[in-house]
Amino acid sequence: MHLSGDEVIFWQTAFVNLNLTIVTTWGIMLLMTIGAWLVTRQLDSGLHTSRWQNVLEVVVLGIKSQIEEVGLRQSRVYLPFIATLFLFILVSNILGVIPWYEPPTGSLSTTVALALCVFIAVPFYGISKRGIGSYLGSYIKPTAIMLPFNIISEISRTLALAIRLFGNIMSGAMILAILLMVTPFIFPILMNVLHLLTGVVQAYIFSILATVYIAAATTEDDT
Repeated sequence: MHLSGDEVIFWQTAFVNLNLTIVTTWGIMLLMTIGAWLVTRQLDSGLHTSRWQNVLEVVVLGIKSQIEEVGLRQSRVYLPFIATLFLFILVSNILGVIPWYEPPTGSLSTTVALALCVFIAVPFYGISKRGIGSYLGSYIKPTAIMLPFNIISEISRTLALAIRLFGNIMSGAMILAILLMVTPFIFPILMNVLHLLTGVVQAYIFSILATVYIAAATTEDDT
């Protein structure tokens, strides 16, 4: 029987529900924080840099390049948010090769939280770049009758972000669990490789869609 991270309860009160998803999420956050500190504590601007610094530079420059290709020229402004989204989802997904690990991205509560971060970030960056009047005015373009439709569009794309990520990761975990019971030696290896690929792709899709939404909100000032 396969239990999701939300169903495994460590501690529960009337107001607090500490389940496996929360524990795993905070564990990943701690792992990433420690990893970032270890990699960046001895950065070198010279010719002889460490292997981990080279990896970090490739990742950062790659994300920065993707942000600029979407249309956000001031990529350094958006890099911390977009890179954090991408790396968190990526690490959460690729750790799925560890036996008995339940990725937090396979929980709807986690993917909704990530989508809400994007939902808040879009108007934040939009208002920061264009001003509140110009940004809110975009909701009534080309006519005021479009206001409810534009609001529904904002909400629906947030839900789509959450459900898309949840569905892909959850389905992959369920298929792997079934194959482990049916053919415990051959297919799970292939599924782990596919799981890694899917995890990378889903992290990329989520972060690139977030970038597209932010670019649309700040488009007037990025020309």
